[in-house]
Amino acid sequence: MIGTIISKIFGNKSAKDIKRLKPKIEQINNYYKNLKSLSDEKLINEYQKLKTTLSAKIDQKKKDLNNQDFEPLEIDNKLHEFETDFLNENLYIVYAIVKDVARRLCGKEIIVMNQKLDWNMIHYDEQLIGGIVLHQGKVAEMKTGEGKTLVSTLPVVLNALTGRGVHVITVNDYLAERDSQWMGYIYKFLNLSVGCNLSQMSNESRRKVYQCDITYGTNSTFGFDYLRDNMAISKDNQVQRN
Repeated sequence: MIGTIISKIFGNKSAKDIKRLKPKIEQINNYYKNLKSLSDEKLINEYQKLKTTLSAKIDQKKKDLNNQDFEPLEIDNKLHEFETDFLNENLYIVYAIVKDVARRLCGKEIIVMNQKLDWNMIHYDEQLIGGIVLHQGKVAEMKTGEGKTLVSTLPVVLNALTGRGVHVITVNDYLAERDSQWMGYIYKFLNLSVGCNLSQMSNESRRKVYQCDITYGTNSTFGFDYLRDNMAISKDNQVQRN
């Protein structure tokens, strides 16, 4: 009762957050309308141009910071801030591009887990909101059937601009493999490589998967890989010290 009264007087925080995001949604949709006239090649170039620009700017920023004699940790922090600002500034462009790729895929037959499907999905406004929230590092709660899998493509493609690899965590190997194939049609359209890190993979296959722009897998698989890598590094250090 008290909670309801307070919400009516001061408003619900989630509702306020969503209201603040509406101008961004309009910005995405306005840019999206302008992309329809572009050829597939030009649309891909719009994305790849951002990727190249960020890489060049990071390299230059790194040189500038090194010349100013900053400590390595300070350089990493400043580069992270610079990168984050770039992604935030170009979020509306990338989200519009991803939405337009989904539109271009509509009506096409795709193969997912050896089954034929018709692509019939385009990001709607609520999914765009979910994509922004995820990129901000917050939790986006969505009900079954509201398109969580499609929502994830937005922050994934945005953060793939960094070139450092994006990891998408799902609850089991089946979903990891399914989603990597399903959403892979969007990623591959933009010339991004996508792989799936399955629990029974060989070390050689796993290395190749981690070299992809986007890697799907489960929390346990990623977790054990992290532990194995760090145990190997620790052992190497011990051997060198001895």
